Amino acid sequence: MKNTIALMAAASAFAFAANASAMEFTPYVAADYTYTDVQNIAEVHGGKVSVGTDYNKYFGTEVFYQRTGSDRVHSDGETNEYSLQSYGLDINGYLPLGCDQTFALVGTAGIANIDVKYKNPGESRKTENGLGYRLGAGFEYDLTSNVAVRALYRYTFADKLGGLDHMNEYSLGVKYSF
Repeated sequence: MKNTIALMAAASAFAFAANASAMEFTPYVAADYTYTDVQNIAEVHGGKVSVGTDYNKYFGTEVFYQRTGSDRVHSDGETNEYSLQSYGLDINGYLPLGCDQTFALVGTAGIANIDVKYKNPGESRKTENGLGYRLGAGFEYDLTSNVAVRALYRYTFADKLGGLDHMNEYSLGVKYSF
């Protein structure tokens, strides 16, 4: 069994290396403004930085780090405070449109390690950590051969972090390709 798995891994690596010349490998950095609606309870604003690679005009991956400010939520005479921090990996799929293909629809799927910091009345600040699974859609428009603007919506399934189970994230940003 171990030999079969090793043989399959070697064959996959060889096939990938043989096909590498067909890939473009375009690295990029991106900076995004994010607005996150935390389960219709809190609304937090923040930023995200990403480093990624587009392997061809249809597929890419990126790693990201995101951090938000805090939001105070007032309800039933109590004040709760929420903030988020996360990092993870997204897989991006692109569908180029138009004759020049400067506009593309974008679909994303990924995983994030999320820290939710919250404070309930009369309690000290708590931090909960867990995984979130992300799905998203949006668009990207190439201003030049190196600079693009993008807008994305992502839905995150959180793992009951601080009593939360989902988040809606909207982002608007700039991507610079090398």
